[in-house]
Amino acid sequence: MSIKDKVIVITGASSGIGAATVANLAKQHAKLVIGARRVDKLDELKEKYSEAEIITQKVDVTNFDEVNDLVKTAIEHFGKIDVLFNNAGIMPINPLIKGARNEWQNILNVNVMGVLNGIAAVLPIMQSQKFGHIIATDSVAGHVVVPNLAVYNGSKFAVRAIMEGLRQEHHNDGIRTSIVSPGAVATELYKSSTDEATQQAELENEKEIGLSAENVATAVAYAIDTPDNMDVNEIIIRPIKQPV
Repeated sequence: MSIKDKVIVITGASSGIGAATVANLAKQHAKLVIGARRVDKLDELKEKYSEAEIITQKVDVTNFDEVNDLVKTAIEHFGKIDVLFNNAGIMPINPLIKGARNEWQNILNVNVMGVLNGIAAVLPIMQSQKFGHIIATDSVAGHVVVPNLAVYNGSKFAVRAIMEGLRQEHHNDGIRTSIVSPGAVATELYKSSTDEATQQAELENEKEIGLSAENVATAVAYAIDTPDNMDVNEIIIRPIKQPV
């Protein structure tokens, strides 16, 4: 029941919840293999937490080969994987009438296929090990539907369904599953929107009522740091002032 020396793979680790989780776990002496598209940001984290064992690697979660290579790196260096944290995600905000089909496809590629790519890469290893923990960043939007977020809602509802299916299929293999579903969080997620007015409105909302990325990282760490026979399947975290 300790994070120390656990081998933890994190995607979407360059900023926001991912970076805050890296910081939290590094301070607890986990062995971290972290991936994102912005390697310079990953390297900054590695330098900042130089006392921890951190390996950085460029990863686009929509590319299975790159996700698989990240998992292979963890095995090559540490011989096991205790935790995979599927964290990468995007949140464009648009009404369906806009017909932003390319945007919709990108949401599905990152938020759904990104999670599935992580699962596909790590699941055979964890099944062979007979232990492991797969975590995904979901969202309150995976529990409650709101206007202008229908496709994002759909992607996050899909993550909930996939992770519950994973739990049911592999709980007898010693594999734990968790989703962490935050409400408004002050991160760079607002930049996913292409409309400047929408970006500004989301940024102001996050600044006014939002949780910090560090708040969410504590929930991720809590789920990891529970007994092996305890499976924390869902954690929903809202700012007190968030109405939905």
